[in-house]
Amino acid sequence: MSDYTQVCIWEGTLVGQEKVQEFEAFMKDEFGADVKYIEEIETNPDQDNNGNPVEGTGGRNDLLFYIKSDDISTFAIKRLAYGIRWLEDVFGNGYGHLYPSRIEQLKTW
Repeated sequence: MSDYTQVCIWEGTLVGQEKVQEFEAFMKDEFGADVKYIEEIETNPDQDNNGNPVEGTGGRNDLLFYIKSDDISTFAIKRLAYGIRWLEDVFGNGYGHLYPSRIEQLKTW
């Protein structure tokens, strides 16, 4: 797994444990990228300007996966059309609160 360094988040995506291999094959076919499924997370609620939860938000299913380091450059542009984000961008843009604190430990830059 040391070749898989970048974590991506695909918002609103449901795969399920029974379809992990299909997901990884899809990513290879669609993007030409080797990926490894990490997990799916139900997001926490959004926060208002005071850090309070916003009622009626959260509960979205987001997919986390690793991408092989050698494939990052070819994947970087293609991912944008699908709304796939780098984990570091999610946290850097103030959306880290949507995920359990343990997810921040997956950042690599």
